[in-house]
Amino acid sequence: MSSIATIRIEPVETTRETTVEPPSAHARSVAMKRIEPLSAARRGVPRWLRRALGPVLLIALWHLVSITGVLPQEVLAGPSVVLTSAAKLVATGELQQAMWVSLGRALAGLAIGGTIGVSLAVLSGLSRLGEDLIDATVQMLRTVPNVALIPLLIIWLGIGEAPKIALIALGTAFPLYLNVYAGIRNVDASLIEAGRTLNLSRSAMIRHIILPGALPSALVGLRYSLGIAWLALVFGEQINATAGIGYLMANAREFFQTDVIVVCLAVYAFLGLAVDFIVRTLERIFLSWRPAFSGT
Repeated sequence: MSSIATIRIEPVETTRETTVEPPSAHARSVAMKRIEPLSAARRGVPRWLRRALGPVLLIALWHLVSITGVLPQEVLAGPSVVLTSAAKLVATGELQQAMWVSLGRALAGLAIGGTIGVSLAVLSGLSRLGEDLIDATVQMLRTVPNVALIPLLIIWLGIGEAPKIALIALGTAFPLYLNVYAGIRNVDASLIEAGRTLNLSRSAMIRHIILPGALPSALVGLRYSLGIAWLALVFGEQINATAGIGYLMANAREFFQTDVIVVCLAVYAFLGLAVDFIVRTLERIFLSWRPAFSGT
């Protein structure tokens, strides 16, 4: 008889009971939490407050050095004196009238210069013949300083409104020309190929593909032109002006009124900021189809 015993293992049926526990309160809160971008989830000082912090600190420093006598009133009036002078000019209506006159000059010059610049850019950008005839001439003229043309403008147009508006028009035409021309020539080639595949006519190609594609560059050119328009306005209103912000500044210079000069500079800055806000609004409206990086 063998001593080795045979051991037989019978399968044993086991049952596993699975119990579903209800999610905890923490799990429910995690599941219901809205996923936000990292930049939006950051909390801290509001952005408008951060943007206002720099100018506020600068004005506070200016006020401090003025009241302590470090910055004499003869060199630069303090903020309180400037505000008092601004209130007087507003009360007499002199400041509002000067603002409207200067704004009218800037817009008239921008309208004339912008029309010329955009028209030349479209002709030069859409046609090789137009490029050969126009681009070299424009590139040559844009290097001439506009301020150097003031004597010629006075001889040709006199000392009235015409030379002031012409100076602004000359300053605003070239940035718009360069940016619109570059926008037309840098339209995405795949979009042009798609238009050809769809058998679009030349006019439809220009209207639906080329001009919308050049619009971002055109708006950039408009912002540059607006900045140059205010710079040209400052020079232009020194030409025998009888009204406008430049006229106020010239009178204040004769009487050493630094407070009035600062008020006029603040008005220039305010008008420039206002028109820049308008252009930014136009960008948001007309370029809403184009995603862009907005910072982190």
